[in-house]
Amino acid sequence: MAGPSFDIPTWPRRRYPYSGGVEYEGETVFELIPESEPDGSLTDLLERVVIEEPYTYGDWFDLPMPLLLVHDGETGDVFRVAVRDRTVELHVLPATESAGLRRFYDQLVDESDVSWRVECRTESP
Repeated sequence: MAGPSFDIPTWPRRRYPYSGGVEYEGETVFELIPESEPDGSLTDLLERVVIEEPYTYGDWFDLPMPLLLVHDGETGDVFRVAVRDRTVELHVLPATESAGLRRFYDQLVDESDVSWRVECRTESP
């Protein structure tokens, strides 16, 4: 299937500070931008996509926008998904591969009634 590329130009690096937790240095984000206003909200659309197989997800953050950690059970990929400023963002993690991002995009396209533009932005570690 032809469509946008989800080739990952750079992966973030994990860093474990002495104070605890995990931090990421650098980032790659694929921005999925609807060409027109979809029926319903992007948050509702996101929820319709992740509720289906092969996805499991969690939202453990108290933020003013949806931020999910999504696992694709078929590809094994894990990535973060956010909705911000009329855009669905796919945030690459160190072990994320293109196949999981492509499948998520395809599911989003299938579930929506609009065309999508994909842009990639990176910040090197």
